[in-house]
Amino acid sequence: MPASPSTARAINDRLALRLLQREGPLTAGQLKQLTGLSRPTVADLVERLGASGLITVVGESGEQRRGPNARLYGIVADRAHLAALDVRTEGVFVLVSDLVGRVLAEASVPIGGNTGTGLAVERAVTAVERTVKEAGGRRLHTVGIGAPGLVDPATGDLRDSGGLPAWHRRLAAALQERLPEARVTVENETNLAALAEQREGAARDRDTFVLLWLGHGVGAAVVLDGALRRGASGGTGEIGFLPVPGTVTLPSATDCDGGFHSLAGAAAIARLAGEHGLPGAEPADGPGVAVVVRAAVARVTDPPGGTAETGPAERFLDALADRIAIGAASVVSILDPGCVVLGGEIGQAGGAVLAERVAERLRRMSPLVTEVRAGRLGGTAVLRGALLTARDRAQDELFAPADR
Repeated sequence: MPASPSTARAINDRLALRLLQREGPLTAGQLKQLTGLSRPTVADLVERLGASGLITVVGESGEQRRGPNARLYGIVADRAHLAALDVRTEGVFVLVSDLVGRVLAEASVPIGGNTGTGLAVERAVTAVERTVKEAGGRRLHTVGIGAPGLVDPATGDLRDSGGLPAWHRRLAAALQERLPEARVTVENETNLAALAEQREGAARDRDTFVLLWLGHGVGAAVVLDGALRRGASGGTGEIGFLPVPGTVTLPSATDCDGGFHSLAGAAAIARLAGEHGLPGAEPADGPGVAVVVRAAVARVTDPPGGTAETGPAERFLDALADRIAIGAASVVSILDPGCVVLGGEIGQAGGAVLAERVAERLRRMSPLVTEVRAGRLGGTAVLRGALLTARDRAQDELFAPADR
């Protein structure tokens, strides 16, 4: 059945808004060309969206063209403000943006391991409120939170996970209480990193891939046919618990020590670097270990004296690739994603040098053809993914027909 006039208008409006989000300001003529709609239809939707406060004239296209046909239309960015949070074991990163994703203010707040749950939550919430004030003080429309651990797909709540601070689970509720008009959502950090790498990073041309997160801990995110797969309990990609050879024990339901985490977590990589005579990471977390990995890559690609040789850095990267390939091969054998992205601070630091080593080992271990790429966004991917998610959800509501 053909769409009703109101449905057709809603479809056309949403199409135009998405184009303005993706392309930036456009003239009516450019909207006509990109949408394939008639000139009168485009004129109607521009008037309709302007009257609703969603778009406005932001300039003109070219000095030689004047008049209505030269007007550039853009989304009213201040229609809503958004917040994104990257919640780590040792603190929280916050940014506030407008509706099109332009960052207005950002902050980083350390939270020590000995900080009580109530005080930790208060520090994180205060950081959000302070960042909102620095961004202009407007109320938040949507808050996107990225955190380690399992997110219950039925409730959207962060589940209790062994080894993670209790304040992580309390944060979303505390923010909702202090910001009652905002929509607060929580997503697993690795899933958000995969979303960011797909939209803005190393996987922009892939609708099926696995992101292997290499940071303070390890994780995986699975994207199949363009859709993020979370699993029945939200645990798809909890690869840190994967039993692997090379560890002295097995993981448990509450502790991933003995799993893949014990081979490829930041602390394990720091010890591996020490075993090969490389400087230790300080601290032995994702960013700290990334410095060690980046230095090793530099010694291999641009060795002192200009002569390549097999030295400690080369042997360290080979051993690290051996470890990463064990986890990657397990994922590949089950999912056959065709592409594995090495994300997180350590994956980005390893770059093509580490990715090529992992790919070579996968070719020996599996008959399934798998491309291995270095992530481009590193540790910023979680925050970017949280912002993209918040922006999408805010736009879904604000761009919806008023009579829906």
